[in-house]
Parts: sequence; structure tokens; C-alpha cells
Amino acid sequence: MSSVIWYLYEFARKSWAEKFAAAKSGHDIVEKPARFRDFPQVFKERCIGCGACTAACPAPGAIKLVRDGDNSQEEGLTYPVIGVGACIRCGFCAEVCPTDPKALECGENHLIREEFTILPVDKMFVIDDYLCIRCRKCMKACQVDGAIYEEDNKIAIDQSKCIACGDCLKNCPVKGALKGIYIANVEEQKQIINMVVQTLEKTIEDRQDEIKNLQANEVFKMELNASDLMERSLQILPKEEMVIDLIEKVTDRLKLRVITWDEEKCTQCRLCVEECPSGAISYDEEYGVKRDPDKCLRCSTCYQTCPFGVAGYYVAKFLFKGSSDDSEESVILITLKPSNLPII
Repeated sequence: MSSVIWYLYEFARKSWAEKFAAAKSGHDIVEKPARFRDFPQVFKERCIGCGACTAACPAPGAIKLVRDGDNSQEEGLTYPVIGVGACIRCGFCAEVCPTDPKALECGENHLIREEFTILPVDKMFVIDDYLCIRCRKCMKACQVDGAIYEEDNKIAIDQSKCIACGDCLKNCPVKGALKGIYIANVEEQKQIINMVVQTLEKTIEDRQDEIKNLQANEVFKMELNASDLMERSLQILPKEEMVIDLIEKVTDRLKLRVITWDEEKCTQCRLCVEECPSGAISYDEEYGVKRDPDKCLRCSTCYQTCPFGVAGYYVAKFLFKGSSDDSEESVILITLKPSNLPII
């Protein structure tokens, strides 16, 4: 009974009532630690509108880019807006944000080191030092400080900072000096490249009778309708822009060596059989000297060895001409001429 009276006495005390009414947690519990991952905070004046944050976000509707209206003094800012109701506070947007300082922040744990920055892009840009003329137009066009830099009289791209916006490629005056390389669908790209090269080889192989009669200074020209090639490529990789870009790169860079074989000129001296490094040329008592095109490396050893002109050696170059509208078909222009290599 005495214990009940004691509790009633305690509850009736004014000091207890005040503590109960004004109860609150201690500061060590309420204050957020610096590493706490909160909703992203947007600093729109730092944003360059690259869209990396929207591409990285895994939550539908959590982030979108908006643009303020222009006025007479300046253009409107482009920046991300966070949908708090959809945001899952994963922090991916802050991780991939390339600006320094970042346009998106959500805690110290997402101010990560540059070497671990992962940009959600399908394409990376590289500079071909052989073709680059050091005009620095790419550096001036780049929106990210330090993404394109000059070192030892060479222009290079820092892949940890590059946001793959493509402004450098648009401003480069030399075709091929700056290349955009797709880093996605690598296996599909390999299949398309092999198919393009094999198709071009077969097209030239079918015209060998015309090619082997070329004189020293003559040029052989032909066209290949690329519609069928495009259709087969799209079955492998259904991304038209990517396929067109890939075929263009293959034809721009491809220099195909062509070996022709005129059996009527062969005297069965067998000099080429001994010199061929791949065993593509063999001798049989019944059939004589024979060449296997599938084993041929196109090294030109037979051309330089044969004194009778049985082997012909030519160099083919290509140019992809895409259709400008629905009425035009894509074609690959083929130019082929005899090699200038001497016969020894």
C-alpha cells in the first residue's frame, strides 16, 4: 500500500510533470552524422545539364532535368529536380555528377574519389594522336574542367571526368582524330565488324577476273548496296544509329589487301610454295601448284617472289555513304588499285 502512495506522490510532483511535458531526446541521438545519406541537395548554378544523374537513377520519377526560361540578360539554367516521394536516397546521382564542386550532394559518403566515378554512358571518346593536329578546339568545347588536357604536346581525355556529351567530337575539324567508341554490346559489335569485312572480301572476290587485268596506274571502282548489310546488322544489334556509326568506322579504317591468282601464267616453278609462310600455296603432282584463299595471310610474299606474274597484289579502300533520305539507299564505295610493292 505504501508503494502505491509513493508512486502517486512522485507523479504529482511539479518537476516530474514538467519533464514529462517537455520530454526530448539528447543531442547525440538527434544530430545527423556527416555521412548520413539524405535526399539529394541540388545546387543548380553548378549544373551543366549533362543528364548523367537522370541516367544513373534507378527509381522512376525520382529525378528529372528542367530548364528555367530565358530572359534578356541570360539563358535559363538547366538543373535536376528531385521527386522526394519517389527518391530512394541511393546516392547514385551524386556519385556520377561530374562537376567540381558537385551539383548534387547527399552526404560525405558520396564525395567519392575521381578514379571511382562511374558515368552511365554507352560511348567513350578517345583521341587518335596520329591524326590530331593539336588545334585544341576540343578542349575549348569541353564543359568539364580537366576532362580534356594537354600533356607532352599531346591532347588526351581523362575518362574519369568525361561525361560523353560529344561536344568535343562535334568541334573536331579532322575526321577520325576524335572517335566515339561504343562500350556496350561489344560481342554484337564484333559480329557486325566480321560480317562487314567478310561481305567486302566476298564482293571483291567475285570481281577478280576484272581486277587482275588492271594496269599499274589504273583504278578499279565499284559500289556495294549496303541495304542488305544494314538489315543483317540490325538483326544482330537493333540500334540503327549505333550500326551506322559502326559500319562507317569499319569502312573508314579498313584497308584491305587483295591477292589474285592467274593459273594460266603459272609454270610450276614452285618458288612460291617454298616462300609462303602460312602453307596457303601447295604443290600436288596431279593438280600442280594450288592456292587456298582461306589460309592466305595476304602478306604479298608470293607476289614479290613469282617472276611470271601469277599472283596479283592490290589494295582496296572503302567509304560508307549513308542515305540522306528515304529515297536514297546506303552504299559502300570501293576503290581498288595495284600495289606499288616491287617484285623481287
